[in-house]
Amino acid sequence: MLARLHSVTLEGIEGVCCEVEVDVTRGSFERSLIVGLPDTAVKESTERVKSAVVNSGYEYPKTQIIVNLAPADIKKAGPAFDLPIAMGILMGTGALQSQLAGNYVVVGELALDGRVRPVNGVLSMAMTAAAKGFKGIIVPQENANEAAVVKDIEVYGVSSLAGAAGFLSGQLPIESTCIDIQNLFEKYAQYDVDFAEVKGQQAVKRALTIAAAGAHNVMMIGPPGTGKTMLAQRLATVLPPLTLEESLETTRIYSSAGLLEAGKSLMAVRPVRMPHHSASGPALVGGGTNPRCGELSFAHNGILFLDEFAEFPRHVLELIRQPLENNSITVSRAKGTITFPANFMLVAAMNPCPCGYFGSTAKQCRCTPNQIERYISKMSGPLLDRIDIHIEVPAVGFEKLRGSPDGIDSAKIRADVENARQIQRRRFADTKINTNSRMSHKLVEKHCRLDSHAEKVLKEAMTQFGLSARAHDRICKVARTIADLENSENIRCEHVCEAVSYRRLDRKI
Repeated sequence: MLARLHSVTLEGIEGVCCEVEVDVTRGSFERSLIVGLPDTAVKESTERVKSAVVNSGYEYPKTQIIVNLAPADIKKAGPAFDLPIAMGILMGTGALQSQLAGNYVVVGELALDGRVRPVNGVLSMAMTAAAKGFKGIIVPQENANEAAVVKDIEVYGVSSLAGAAGFLSGQLPIESTCIDIQNLFEKYAQYDVDFAEVKGQQAVKRALTIAAAGAHNVMMIGPPGTGKTMLAQRLATVLPPLTLEESLETTRIYSSAGLLEAGKSLMAVRPVRMPHHSASGPALVGGGTNPRCGELSFAHNGILFLDEFAEFPRHVLELIRQPLENNSITVSRAKGTITFPANFMLVAAMNPCPCGYFGSTAKQCRCTPNQIERYISKMSGPLLDRIDIHIEVPAVGFEKLRGSPDGIDSAKIRADVENARQIQRRRFADTKINTNSRMSHKLVEKHCRLDSHAEKVLKEAMTQFGLSARAHDRICKVARTIADLENSENIRCEHVCEAVSYRRLDRKI
């Protein structure tokens, strides 16, 4: 007897609707076969399903069972097909009679005793099921709240194979899972850190405020122990709160990789990723036989903090250049090409020299000029051109360290940032961008007009420092953001001067 159910597999973070066909036929020997490009985890499901069916009180057929996962040209990965395969076998043997199976998508991993275990990527699966017009989706109980974030589909959480079979047969009513998204945001949209905890570094806080207001990439240069990491960790607290759309995008990425925190169905704060400088290229951009996300995608809608920037291998740093322009990363492998979102703010930190104390009054630098030159040359000019703000982070004196916090808190800075972001959203209302950092050269010419004094300052800076055309546009973008923070329609001379001062690495360290 032939049975059909619907399930979903993942390609990257995107869900692909699949049809699970189970044919239970009479034969002289017992055999189970799964076709349709299954990976090892799917192939092994036959043994899990057999034990789960028997231990749930059903009789496993001693006949030939053929399972087809369609479409056959898409790789099927993961254990999420366990539950639909098991239910297909029950329907094929007549142990489960259901007229409702065609209305639902079914996903879940089975334990040997028939329990349903959680799977990765349920949010993407629910979004795919809703887009395809299914009435509901049957998911593991632990994934129900995550799937219920999608409002266009009914979500039913099950804890066992018997419970899922009882629901589809109509013998076991289950209430659909509903959650209040607004309450989730209020509960989880809290940061454990605050800018008020940072003592001193007023100039750096000013630069980071500008960076947050225009979504500009930042490079911090300073000796060890000056607070670069502390500042980077708190930058997310002054960015505008995540919108529902941004939250769903970010949650999908973490859910597909199995990194969503237990008990959380939605990410309500912006992620801050801090990969070590020994990280490989695939660890940053993604990869693998079946391509999966890297750190650039995990930082989507948040911050990618690269400490010890000059210690990263140069070829790894060069991989970041294209995503900084396109806000996405494409991973090509023999088995397919996957595009992952990667819209992040890059915050980099580095020492001014290998020993870290060039220009410091605390300790004497031991590096030779050639060593310093080689250290700085690890970063290519094109990569530095894509970083809008270069700021020096000096050591904080003893009096300030022992004194009371002297800065404003994150809430006040965030209010200024949100006001500047609103100005930018109105400015770019007819385009696909919403921040100054994303302006094209054409938009820079349109929205960054300078008066004669500002024009003269910019010309002198371009000539004296030998800046590239890309650096020219970066200065104009930062000047535009500084003007927005002051609610100024026009970019004045002092705005350009401050923007030029943030091109630290275009001069000698």
